[in-house]
Amino acid sequence: MSYPGIQRVLDEKGTITSVIVPIDIWREIQSEEKETAYLLKSEAMKQRLLAAKNRREGIDFEVACEKLGI
Repeated sequence: MSYPGIQRVLDEKGTITSVIVPIDIWREIQSEEKETAYLLKSEAMKQRLLAAKNRREGIDFEVACEKLGI
């Protein structure tokens, strides 16, 4: 995924050593990290999230949209 405004800092070998991130993207990342940390405090929620992550069955995106009427 590409985000406009992110700049990469390269060393003399062309290896990316750092990135410069616009503040709005940085704040979004921080917010998501805080939310994840909060959810993972609960063992029950942690198990639910891991189960959802590993779930393999599901429905197509288009079918979900149709069922939701969007």
